[in-house]
Amino acid sequence: MTQREVDLFVIGGGSGGVRAGRIAAQHGAKVMMAEEYRMGGTCVIRGCVPKKLFVYAGRYAHDIDDMAGFGWRVSAPEFDWLTLVANKDKEIARLEGIYKRNAEAAGVEIVASRAVVAGPNLVRILDTGEEVAARHILLATGAHPALGPQIPGCELAITSNDAFNLRGFPDRILIQGAGYIAVEFAGLFRALGAEVTLVYRGDKVLRGFDMELRDHLETEMTRAGIKLVSGKTLASIEAISGGKKVVLSDGSELEVDEVMLAIGRIPSTRNLGLEGVGVALDPLGAVIVDAHSRTNVPSIYAVGDITNRINLTPVAIREGHAFADTVFGNKPWTVDHSLVATAVFSEPEIGTVGCTEEAARAAGRPVDIYKTTFRPLKATLSGRETRNFMKLIVDGETDRVLGVHIMGEAAAEMIQLAAVAMGLKATKADFDRTIAVHPTAAEELVTLRTKAS
Repeated sequence: MTQREVDLFVIGGGSGGVRAGRIAAQHGAKVMMAEEYRMGGTCVIRGCVPKKLFVYAGRYAHDIDDMAGFGWRVSAPEFDWLTLVANKDKEIARLEGIYKRNAEAAGVEIVASRAVVAGPNLVRILDTGEEVAARHILLATGAHPALGPQIPGCELAITSNDAFNLRGFPDRILIQGAGYIAVEFAGLFRALGAEVTLVYRGDKVLRGFDMELRDHLETEMTRAGIKLVSGKTLASIEAISGGKKVVLSDGSELEVDEVMLAIGRIPSTRNLGLEGVGVALDPLGAVIVDAHSRTNVPSIYAVGDITNRINLTPVAIREGHAFADTVFGNKPWTVDHSLVATAVFSEPEIGTVGCTEEAARAAGRPVDIYKTTFRPLKATLSGRETRNFMKLIVDGETDRVLGVHIMGEAAAEMIQLAAVAMGLKATKADFDRTIAVHPTAAEELVTLRTKAS
C-alpha cells in the first residue's frame, strides 16, 4: 500500500490546532488532522464555553434576587439542572459542527482517531494503523486536569471534565484548588444554590494575581456564603450513604454530595511517541518550543496548552495562526506573550492585564498606585452586598500604565479594551484626558486622580 504524504499533520482538533490547519490549508498546504475525542478541544467541549454558560445560569439567581428592589415580584422560581445540561449539550454539539465544517471547508482532512508521532516526519493513526508521511507535524493536544497525589478514595472525585455532565445537582460540594477553575466553579455552584466548601493548601486564592484583587475576591466569596478553608488538603474520600465523607489534612471531616479536584492542568504529552523522536519536554511534561513554536526536532512544532506558555484559548489560536503563516504562508511572525489580558468568571468576575503591584515593585522602579472600591449602582436599589474594585499600576517615571485590575460586573468586557490601550503604551495622562461615560463602572478607570501610594 502506498504511504500517503501531507505537508502538515495536526494532532489535536482544538482551537489552536484547527486554526493552524485552516490557515495552512488556505496557504495551499495539504493538511490532515487527527482528533480522538470531539472537535473543538477543551475550550468548546469541556472548558470555556460550557463554563460561561453555567456562569450565566448562576447569574440569573442574582438577577432574581435583585429584581425586588426594582419593583418586580417573582414568585417561587425553580431551577432545573438537567435542563441546563441538556441545553448546554445542544449548543456544544452545534459549535463542534461549526469547527468541523470550517476546517473541512478550508481543505483539511479530519480523521476521528488518536494519532501518535512515529518519526520526525511520520504519524501513525491508531484506529487504522496507517502511517502518514508529513513534512511538518504540529502537536496541539492541549492539557488535562491534574489528579494530584493518590489518596484513599481519590477515584470518587470528579474534575472539571465531569462537572458539566453530572446527572444530578450536588447540593453540597467540596472543591479542592485555588486557581481560576476552582474559584469559577465555586462561584457558579454557589449561585445555583449549592453549599460550597473551597479547600486549598495556600493562604489565598488565585496565586500570581494582584494581592489586593485576591483579598477582595475572598471577601466577596465569603460574603456569598462560600466556606474557604486555606492551608489544608484532602487526605481521603469515602463513599457513604447519601454522599461522600471527606477527611482533610488536619483530621477534620465533612460530608458532601460531590468532591471536585481543580488543582491544575497537565500538558497532554503522554504516549504521543515524543520520547522516541527526542522531542524535549520540561519537568511538567510540556513541550519546549522557541518563539516560532518549533521544538528541538526541526519538523515538529507545538501550540497551545501542550506547551504550557500561557494557557488561554485565544493565545493558542494566535500561536496556531502564527505557525501556519510562518511555515506555509511566507509571512513569518511571532506571538507577543508579554501583554495578554485574561478574565476569571468568578463571582464577581475579574479582568486583568499587565503586571501586578507586587511584580512592579519587585522590578525596582518607582510605582504609582491608583485604586477604588465602590458599591455598583445596581446594588443601591437591589440591596445586594457587593463591591467593585479597580486598580491601575503606573510607572512613576514614564507615567505608562503597567497594569489594570478590575473586579465587578462586566470586568471581562472592560479589560479587553484596557488591553488595547496598554498595547498602545497608554499613559495615565491618556486615561485622564479620556472623557468618562456616565453612569458606568468603567468610568472609574478614567476618573482616578488620587494616588493610593
